Amino acid sequence: MAKILPTVLTSTLLLSSLYAAQETTEQRERIPSVRKAVDSIANMEQKDIDIVSSFRHMFEDGKVSGQVRSIYANYNNKKLNEPNTYATAIGGILKYELAEFQGFNAGVAFYTSQDINFATGSASEHKQNNELSSSDGSYTDLSEAYINYRYKDLNLRAGRQTLDTPLADSDDIRMIQNTFEAYIASYSYANIDILGGFISSWEGVDQDLDDGWKKVADNGAYLVGASYNELFELNAYYYNFTKRFQAVYLDAGFNYPLNDTISFHGALQFLDESELDNSNYDSTIYGAVAELVMYDLGINIAYNNAHNSKNKQSFSGTGGGSLFTSMDTTIIDEVTEDRDSYAVVGGLSYDFSDFNFLYAYGSFKGDANSNGEKAHLIEQDMGVEYSPNDAFTLAAIYVISEDKEQNLKTEYDWTRMQLMLNYSF
Repeated sequence: MAKILPTVLTSTLLLSSLYAAQETTEQRERIPSVRKAVDSIANMEQKDIDIVSSFRHMFEDGKVSGQVRSIYANYNNKKLNEPNTYATAIGGILKYELAEFQGFNAGVAFYTSQDINFATGSASEHKQNNELSSSDGSYTDLSEAYINYRYKDLNLRAGRQTLDTPLADSDDIRMIQNTFEAYIASYSYANIDILGGFISSWEGVDQDLDDGWKKVADNGAYLVGASYNELFELNAYYYNFTKRFQAVYLDAGFNYPLNDTISFHGALQFLDESELDNSNYDSTIYGAVAELVMYDLGINIAYNNAHNSKNKQSFSGTGGGSLFTSMDTTIIDEVTEDRDSYAVVGGLSYDFSDFNFLYAYGSFKGDANSNGEKAHLIEQDMGVEYSPNDAFTLAAIYVISEDKEQNLKTEYDWTRMQLMLNYSF
């Protein structure tokens, strides 16, 4: 397989270079996974920073931006004696960013989420859904606080910030997205973007909100990567999650417009993780996705295959959305421990006026592990989004999760409903 991958990637790149002359910006921005589609629903647009000629004007011309967001989310659990949970939270982001003077600027952002008590289950009765704002029903933090320096095509940023890389990304799917305390350098040359740096800690939806900021790996994570997005799409990253694993991530994709209303999108990906200090994180994952877009209808299918040795497991990142088969809740990591596994996800999306509709069906299967136990999880996602303008979004998603391998209901048997109202300013 190690010899097959470079050949397939090379073929993909050759095809993409032939077709890229007809490619449009809209086609290049197709979302490769269900989780990324959910993530993108209410992303806050970054405002352009003014360049000023004096220190005083850095403050006078600073920009305020933010979001007001409310979410209702429940779980109807099927497992015996497992209570149903629900919560309603209101909160958002308030951000202030200085204008740029002689290459320097800075920004701060407060994130908050507060349960609405009368519309939230009781924590003492284990009926509260604590993924929105912590088990205490309240979360407020200075989630971004950074200093930035830019010189021509070089950019340096230090402090708490958002990141969107394959194994460290914001994953904005609930109330509090992931943010990172990091030191990042990036450089753009022609159509190539290069990024490198160090991540020390993180907080957010994929890290227990009760714990606040938590160290990444044992002593942080180092990363370096490059992206190209012109004649074709290519991403290549290397990570060292200290004393946990080293990882190489690659993906390559192309877009082929058949005519003005029909186009085809395809991509391949590869993730290889090698454990450090007997951490048990050791996995090799291959993936592919194909999508046909006809007028406003998208039909896609995604596949990931994970190879794991005895007692080893995979790690899809602090965000969990890098793999093509990642869904709203289930990712392939759920079935990879101590076994080989694969995931197949098929989906439909349809745009109609200011509405977007989504349906996806995913099957996650694991071979027999050392104890002879197999795994088979099913997830279905049904979503609708209403966005009459760039500022306002109303979205709903209904999720069905089933454990097909067990006779009795388990923690993987449930339904989930989420309603979100979001306004950005």
